[in-house]
Amino acid sequence: MPPIISIVGKSDSGKTTLIEKLLPEILRRGYKVATVKHHSHNDFDIDVEGKDSWRHAKAGSAKAIISSPTKFAVIGKTQEETSLNEIRAKYCDGIDLVLTEGYKSQNYPKIEIFRKGMHKELLCKDDDALAAIVSDMKFDRNVPQFWLDDVKGIVDFIEDKFLKPSTNTEEVFLKIDGKEIPLKPFIQEFFKGTISGMLKGLKGTSNGKHVSLEIRFKDK
Repeated sequence: MPPIISIVGKSDSGKTTLIEKLLPEILRRGYKVATVKHHSHNDFDIDVEGKDSWRHAKAGSAKAIISSPTKFAVIGKTQEETSLNEIRAKYCDGIDLVLTEGYKSQNYPKIEIFRKGMHKELLCKDDDALAAIVSDMKFDRNVPQFWLDDVKGIVDFIEDKFLKPSTNTEEVFLKIDGKEIPLKPFIQEFFKGTISGMLKGLKGTSNGKHVSLEIRFKDK
């Protein structure tokens, strides 16, 4: 599955503008990108009131699907928010990278955009999933940092860290029934970030250098 990178930031920081700038450069390098916009409110409309598909949905259709020779859209109601994993599995076949706008509470790698004249502190200042900062100032943080107009540098970082095969020594290993399973760089980062976040809440784990986790599934 393609890696997920979340572009996050406080209101009016320029998340959409940054994605608009990154997409052409990523596409120019031959990658296919899907984007997901997180909407924090309970309801939203992307259909036009009075149109046929809008009337279908209002009349009770569980899913209103619009299809044309060049586009399609699915509009439906859910009992709970669809997870990013599910969105990726259902709609991102053949995609190389998923860029999201928002999803600040999810544990996917995040690139935060920050403007010093508008905000006082980073949104992800205590988030281990913070992968990079894009800003008009520098921070005392041990993550890559880029100026707002450094589109090439940001895409170089995304490509090297999440899209190209890793040339570094692997730091995360997965074995299933004794067989080692190779992991792509972004999967390694996902495991590291998730486990590190969980360990933060446990006493006596702050100085650990090597972590072993074994899961035994019951026979079905």
